[in-house]
Amino acid sequence: MASIDVLIKNGTVVDGDGAPPRVADVAIADGMIVEVGPNISGVAGRTMDAEGLLVTPGFIDVHTHYDGQALWDDRLDPSFGHGVTTVVMGNCGVGFAPVKPGGQGDLIDIMEGVEDIPGVVLDESIPWGAWESYPEFLDFLGSRKYGLDVASNITHGSLRAYVMGHEDLFQKVANDDQIEQLAQLVLEGMRAGAVGLSTNRAIGHRALSGEPVPGTFAAENELSAMVKAMGSTNAGLLQLIPGGGMGAPAGVGADWTGFQDEVPLMGRLSRLSGRPVTFTMFQLPDDPEGWRQNMAMTLAENANGAQICPQISARQLGMLTSLSSYHPLMRRETYLKIRHLPLAERVREMRKPEVKAAILSDRDILDENPGSTENFLCILLRDNLSRLFPLGEHVFYEPDLGDTIGGIAQRTGESEASIFYDRMLDLDGRAILMQFDANYKYGNFDVVHEMISHPATVNALTDAGAHVRYICDASTPTHTLSYFCRDRTRGAKLPLEVAVAKQSSKAADLYGMSDRGRLVAGKRADINVIDFERLKLDLPEMHYDLPSGAGRFLQKAQGYRATMVKGVVTRENDEDTGQRPGRLVRGAGAVN
Repeated sequence: MASIDVLIKNGTVVDGDGAPPRVADVAIADGMIVEVGPNISGVAGRTMDAEGLLVTPGFIDVHTHYDGQALWDDRLDPSFGHGVTTVVMGNCGVGFAPVKPGGQGDLIDIMEGVEDIPGVVLDESIPWGAWESYPEFLDFLGSRKYGLDVASNITHGSLRAYVMGHEDLFQKVANDDQIEQLAQLVLEGMRAGAVGLSTNRAIGHRALSGEPVPGTFAAENELSAMVKAMGSTNAGLLQLIPGGGMGAPAGVGADWTGFQDEVPLMGRLSRLSGRPVTFTMFQLPDDPEGWRQNMAMTLAENANGAQICPQISARQLGMLTSLSSYHPLMRRETYLKIRHLPLAERVREMRKPEVKAAILSDRDILDENPGSTENFLCILLRDNLSRLFPLGEHVFYEPDLGDTIGGIAQRTGESEASIFYDRMLDLDGRAILMQFDANYKYGNFDVVHEMISHPATVNALTDAGAHVRYICDASTPTHTLSYFCRDRTRGAKLPLEVAVAKQSSKAADLYGMSDRGRLVAGKRADINVIDFERLKLDLPEMHYDLPSGAGRFLQKAQGYRATMVKGVVTRENDEDTGQRPGRLVRGAGAVN
């Protein structure tokens, strides 16, 4: 054997391919796995003793929104701390290329409204003018170094903005010339290295201006032209947010289309292009069994020659609420007068009985921007107080429904609003409550367990890099292992090999990343060494570390003994080593 750079000895190998865990060694040379097996001998530059530890492939997160962050940050937290070694951004039809000179305003408006990434951060921290075309955008990413690998979808919203301009950006129908231009730009993007194309058809996703995402109402001939162009490269996939997939968000109304039409559309687009289509699917609270019908339709389309893969979340979809983020009282007239105060001073004021009475009886003063996240969430959270759970100091994601604000109100006779107000002041104002929305209608994770276990699905939907002030789901890979495979007592656990495969090889195969996702000889040495017994999540905390001092929730993990990207240790004992081996991943359709 050639010289070994790193030899991981006696670890419990979970190879990502679905095989049961086994004790083995892993030998690495030149960033590649060269051997996996017992008792590997040879002189190594570094030997890691992994006895009693898990050794897994690095995790692949195919649903992130680092489109802005990847342009100024080289760590890519929060994914960086959760065993993730490859991310795919450019999801949900929103991104930043192509963009004409001076045209970034529309793209910022869309990204801030849909993904809740502060517009001031995007405006001031992205080097606008460093690219115009999508190939130039990829070249810019390709010039940077990261703590993990980055891949990108080309996005329908930015394509429409480039082709149609501001005046026609949100129009429902593109003409023949515009459709031809869109198709050509997709082809150009795929040849430059896009790993796919994304689009968004959910009316609940809106720009800050209040307009639906460009492409929401796109006709089938527009979508067909774009996926046909993509398919001509024999690479890529279509990532789609379907109409009907989000229910009927407060203040927005029901989607203009539903799964009964969307799944057959996905089938036609997949067969036309010869490429996969992947879409978001979860259990909606107002239609808790609908996901089963959607899955049945998906399997029927696949039996008819389509390739459709539902993306599912490995826990409930919900929103964090606290005094440091969004909360139902944030637009109340009295609260607006004190919201500028430091947290400790604000808490002192809010503990005064007269201030509490005033805030609870006040009217909401809505933000002047129709698509403001504050407007949307203050209404949504206010109308769903009964479904909020206090997370406590030790975060727990599968509580009993009786522990909601609504359940506490039923037991005590106190109003939900008053209980919420007081719980928000716990931990000196650092308390976090969470609205459990999708995937938790029945008050447990049985549906989530069933979705993860289904062979047609892939774990995704972390939205890492987005919604930074009300979710922190980039921690889901850690949660999947620590909770579903070890700690769960309210239902069945998951086998380790299933959980690991769903966030490694399954994701790699979906995106055609044939060089990673498995611990076998010849694959990249993207590897986690995990102290499984110690693996845990801390309570999410607000950090004001974005450019311009903007805040975001981060949730630290404990138990990652080492994470490696192409054989280089990027994190050790849950700390950043400072190494940046991560690079842009270009798709299989790239033309050198």
